[in-house]
Amino acid sequence: MSGFNLVGGFLSLILVFLYIGAIAVSIYCVVLFIKLARRGIKALDIYLDEKSRGHGGNWGNH
Repeated sequence: MSGFNLVGGFLSLILVFLYIGAIAVSIYCVVLFIKLARRGIKALDIYLDEKSRGHGGNWGNH
């Protein structure tokens, strides 16, 4: 019977490590998404600033 307890403890330890890994990967994905969103907002600000000054090229002249 002690063999089953050893295997069960080992499997539960593996599951705990998998959960910790999944939490770490999800936090990393949230950080990457925030970085992407900040770059998108910065690019949108630059685009809108260029459009408001009239340096936007020929996009609106058709």
